[in-house]
Amino acid sequence: MVKESDGFVRAIARGFAVVEALGRPPGRQTMSEVASIAGLSRATARRMLTTLVALKYCEADGRYFSLRPRALGLGLSYLNALPYWGYAQRALEDLRNEFGESCALAVLDETEIVYALRLPARRILSANLAVGSRLPAHLVSLGRVLLAALPPGQRAHYLATTEFRKVTPRTIVDARALSEQLRRADADGYAWVDGELDPAICGIAVPVRDQAGKVVAAISINTISGTIDEAAARDRFLIALRRTAQDIRTQTTPAG
Repeated sequence: MVKESDGFVRAIARGFAVVEALGRPPGRQTMSEVASIAGLSRATARRMLTTLVALKYCEADGRYFSLRPRALGLGLSYLNALPYWGYAQRALEDLRNEFGESCALAVLDETEIVYALRLPARRILSANLAVGSRLPAHLVSLGRVLLAALPPGQRAHYLATTEFRKVTPRTIVDARALSEQLRRADADGYAWVDGELDPAICGIAVPVRDQAGKVVAAISINTISGTIDEAAARDRFLIALRRTAQDIRTQTTPAG
């Protein structure tokens, strides 16, 4: 953990570490478990938990501590602060209804994507994937689009320092091959991934830009692998995806 300084308050960092520890399965932890997960001493974990209980962010039940509904507000504060989030939900619902396929919106957090919206249409992805769920960025089309939008130096650093885990036989784990995929996604304005996270799932994604043209998120359509290839997915979905991304961008542009 970073040392305390004029620009860093260690107590706040410890408090968030405890909240993150309590958010792990099975949803409740003992004080010793919280200390171990958060990398804190038992005494420090006790003080953090006592404070969070007093603030009603968590509750104690015997030896166990768990988050209270108030903690949900921390995540909702981020979502509500996204200028495009409210409209994006309606836009993705329209997209899902148009094609009858699962749609999602995600943002990049270092080497992972985080779902900000996910609207399933078929039982093709794990039911555990929901708002806030994380996946390694290189495994899915949403992540490829977001990685492709990184400045060249950041993209090179990502490729040089990230360990790419093979999840299915089709998962790309070679940094040079992945670099070529990101180059293509950047040039083409979309990414296609087939069977690299789950052999039964494929998806196509496009970037969502803010009013200044910066990529701030990505949206995708996902369907069953083997029912469609990249060319057919591009013909069927790409125009609608780009239209939806542009609609989201337009809705977040201040009037005047």
